Amino acid sequence: MTLEEISKELSLNLMTKGTNLDRVVTGAYASDLLSWVMGHAAENQIWITVQSHPNIVAVATLLGLAGIVVAEGVEIEENTLRKAQEENIPIFSSDKPVYELCGILYNVLSRSKGK
Repeated sequence: MTLEEISKELSLNLMTKGTNLDRVVTGAYASDLLSWVMGHAAENQIWITVQSHPNIVAVATLLGLAGIVVAEGVEIEENTLRKAQEENIPIFSSDKPVYELCGILYNVLSRSKGK
């Protein structure tokens, strides 16, 4: 399933215009502790967090993550968005809680793997 399809299913708001939404997402990871994400998330996953500083882009780039969802209506710093666009890392925002996003995404990805 692509980032664009996931974005529609979860009603996400794309914050980084011009980034690649054709990338196939293989799974998801949710955590706010950057060192934990670096040790446990995997390439091509989408990351759900409430962090919004530029270091989230560095972690996503390092791991080859497909994109980042900043949950719970957290305002994303402008320099984070600028860095994400430079690195072609799509960042989405959502007012939904992390728990709800994880549940919806789990169901969406499970359905798409069952095809």
